[in-house]
Amino acid sequence: MKFNSIILLPNIVKVFSILFMASLLWMGWITGAPDVRAGVTSTGITLTPVTSQVLPDDPKTTLTTVVVNLAPEAKTGSHRHGGMVFVYVLEGTVRSQLNSNEIIEFHPGQSWSEPPGTVHSFMENPSRTVPARLLATLITPTGEQLTTYD
Repeated sequence: MKFNSIILLPNIVKVFSILFMASLLWMGWITGAPDVRAGVTSTGITLTPVTSQVLPDDPKTTLTTVVVNLAPEAKTGSHRHGGMVFVYVLEGTVRSQLNSNEIIEFHPGQSWSEPPGTVHSFMENPSRTVPARLLATLITPTGEQLTTYD
């Protein structure tokens, strides 16, 4: 038995190494996926990264998902994103304005999208007491900055 165990050890190490590298690739650590960090972006707005992964069929494209928490009365300044954005309201109420169009109020279960190049002129949580929470999914060129403030 000892002889068989010694022969199998290098194979186990190889398999472990392959699985470890695959997990790093999946997590986007060595593929150039955008670095999404948790933290406060504006007064009262925090980001919690969910995932950031280079698409296996298109390494030039990355899918990133972030939970956006807006404290009561939190607002963003004018900004744009590096690709296509889909936003889904999980909790609370959010008012949003794209490209200087009308301000629209969104409630839980509602969503909006922002095509590449869209100026997100305004977003706020209008409540004085209730926080809002969004799920934002971005499809961007790999390595592209996710958000640029005007």
